[in-house]
Amino acid sequence: MTIASILGAIVIGAIVGAVGRLLLPGRQPIGWILTIVVGIVAALIGTAIAQVLNVATTDGIDWIELVMQVVLAIVGVGLVAGLRRSRV
Repeated sequence: MTIASILGAIVIGAIVGAVGRLLLPGRQPIGWILTIVVGIVAALIGTAIAQVLNVATTDGIDWIELVMQVVLAIVGVGLVAGLRRSRV
């Protein structure tokens, strides 16, 4: 991973976290900042998985990598929301 890919994953992660939260059905008892953090982590993990799987990079949008990131964000938001629910 290069510095540019990490920074890109952070920026995309903020967006991916929001999209993941919007696509997850029901209410999530977590704030937007935690949602963005989950999205950033999901984006970094999605980028790493895409590189391990040798997903081809393009000059445009890497749709396969983006789908991985969004799916990981949905799972991450769901897990964090579930953990927060069990505490409340």
